[in-house]
Amino acid sequence: MSEQLFIFDTTLRDGEQSPGASMTRDEKVRIATVLERMRVDVIEAGFPAASPGDYEAVRAVATVVKGSTVCGLARAVDADIERAAEAVKPAQSGRIHTFIATSPIHMREKLRMQPEEVLKQAVRAVKQARRYTDNVEFSPEDAGRSELDFLCRVVEAAIKAGAGTVNIPDTVGYNVPSQFGSLIRQLIDRVPNSDQAVFSVHCHNDLGLAVANSLEAVISGARQVECTINGLGERAGNASLEEIVMAVRTRQDIFPCDTQLDTTQIVPASRLVSSITGFSVQPNKAVVGANAFAHESGIHQDGVIKKRETYEIMRAEDVGWSANRMVLGKHSGRNAFRTRLKELGIDFKTEEELNSAFARFKELADKKHEIFDEDLQALVTEEGLEHAAERFKMVTLHVCSQTGETPKATVTLSVNGEEETAVAEGSGPVDATFKAIERIVQCGGQLQLYSVSNITSGTDAQGEVTVRIEKGGRIVNGHGADTDIVIASAKSYIMALNKLESQALRQHPQYSQPI
Repeated sequence: MSEQLFIFDTTLRDGEQSPGASMTRDEKVRIATVLERMRVDVIEAGFPAASPGDYEAVRAVATVVKGSTVCGLARAVDADIERAAEAVKPAQSGRIHTFIATSPIHMREKLRMQPEEVLKQAVRAVKQARRYTDNVEFSPEDAGRSELDFLCRVVEAAIKAGAGTVNIPDTVGYNVPSQFGSLIRQLIDRVPNSDQAVFSVHCHNDLGLAVANSLEAVISGARQVECTINGLGERAGNASLEEIVMAVRTRQDIFPCDTQLDTTQIVPASRLVSSITGFSVQPNKAVVGANAFAHESGIHQDGVIKKRETYEIMRAEDVGWSANRMVLGKHSGRNAFRTRLKELGIDFKTEEELNSAFARFKELADKKHEIFDEDLQALVTEEGLEHAAERFKMVTLHVCSQTGETPKATVTLSVNGEEETAVAEGSGPVDATFKAIERIVQCGGQLQLYSVSNITSGTDAQGEVTVRIEKGGRIVNGHGADTDIVIASAKSYIMALNKLESQALRQHPQYSQPI
């Protein structure tokens, strides 16, 4: 039998470090529930010491998730470790993941510590974490640029102190596959007690090599891979979960291990993360992109018709793509609505939430003849985001746009329950709408991103709009969907403004010490 390859998903922690990808507690719980359904082994839910909000989110995930280990990240300091221990305490299976930098440049320029001090601090941190749980993971940050002899000493000491998992991060995406695979092999060979821990890898994608480096590490003996849905993560992102899992599953002739994941949950997870964070999946993205299983070339089409394996090395159904979708419409009832959402991994906590979402579904059904899975996911995501912050609400929107005339928008918002109206002109209907909203809100933020995509095909398809606003160093996303693209734009802009108003500034210690 193949050995097990453990999947450690850090979408909720490292993925959230992408500018604008900050998630609410409820959003983290929704994603964690899908990851649990996928049978992900470890879910790194956040950095509890980063902020009260992050602590509450990790604790909420630890309370809800039963089938996966829930992990909290902590720097190698007592306060962080205590905070992480408290956050994961409700979990049936909890883990503390502690780290300290070991590369010369990080020790010298960032930590201002000597190697012996770092070694001592690493051991102290692991022992401190073991006071709270037997499941401790240790990471020597920037291991990919660390001196091998010193790295061996730190890893050996961490295992001796009680770390059951040792994670080797390529923190800045500097390594290439042959080099990184050699590093893993040498650590396993040279560290005397390496057989007492699972070796893990965490690769960043700065040179586009995160997946390749991770897979080479697996061939070289690593048995845990840290990755994210859609490759989400700071800078160029992390190793993509879907690519790692399907590469290992597809090439069992090469890999001596396999995951226990239910791969049919990959596409639903990808869509959920994309809709919540506002980070779209490029059409030609491996496994989860819209074109991943599309064939336009006549030669390819002919080959697939004759035998699928001629041009498809995976089955679309195995990763969650399916042509057999239930199409809902205006005559569909509450039970069909609830049942289909449950099949998509969406449950409602209360009848009030169900009734609210069902009412929005009926409104959409009056505008759109057929409602597909993607429409339902967008509707429920928007519903959850809308309830997250309520200071600004759109009451009415009137836009006039015609040839030869300057577009004009009249917007009425409810601001803390009081209605205010503004009129503005712009270079287009969306520009005019945003300017009218700004006259009421007077946010002063900078619009960094305006992105439009269609959720499904057809002229009656919903338009999905994502905006990103920056103000005072804070970056937030707004998300909106509607059959009218101007209304969708207004929804997304107002949602982003609500986030700016309602969420306290998140402090992420890991920004200065990323894994």
